[in-house]
Amino acid sequence: MKKFAFILSIAVLSVFATGCANTGDSQDTQTASQPAQAEAQKGAIVYFNLDRVLQEYDMANELRSVVETKVNSINEEVNRRGTKLEKDINDFRDKINKGLLTQSVAEQQSQKLAEQQSSFETYASQKQQEVLEEQQVMMNQIADAINTYIGEFNADKKYAMIIATQGDILATPVVNADPDLDITDALLEGLNAAYVKQKSSEK
Repeated sequence: MKKFAFILSIAVLSVFATGCANTGDSQDTQTASQPAQAEAQKGAIVYFNLDRVLQEYDMANELRSVVETKVNSINEEVNRRGTKLEKDINDFRDKINKGLLTQSVAEQQSQKLAEQQSSFETYASQKQQEVLEEQQVMMNQIADAINTYIGEFNADKKYAMIIATQGDILATPVVNADPDLDITDALLEGLNAAYVKQKSSEK
């Protein structure tokens, strides 16, 4: 689901860019597993790696798994119905070619197959819209959770700005920065701890 993951990353980044004064950024000069050596001071401009957050945030991974299961189930049913319709059409054409149907029967079956094809196209379109809605709701849930936590996180840290960065080869918008300003590890620790607490309270 690589394409889906990419779409998710872009959508969440867009949410941060348009709706959050306290958003986050990351940097490519520090390895993913290397923690910041010192905590940035109040008033600093810091950043976090959005790609890492989306990959390592437990809530994002669990929601992706749920949505992927739903999408696979929908695709399987659409493919099953499409395969059956295609088989029915091929069987009908084969009977026509062999002269096994009278003209009146052929016309009736042809009309019936046309109705079935129209019905299937409507069904497939509805299911495609359902998949898009499932994905959009998931992206909104992840973006809202991250955005809410960043607001709480920065109420204490009081950074002047939190920037989100993406990309492995050349991260943007932060291409080069002091690794001590990378708050990715701190955000992930807090996000996952908050998610564990949330799940416990829901039991």
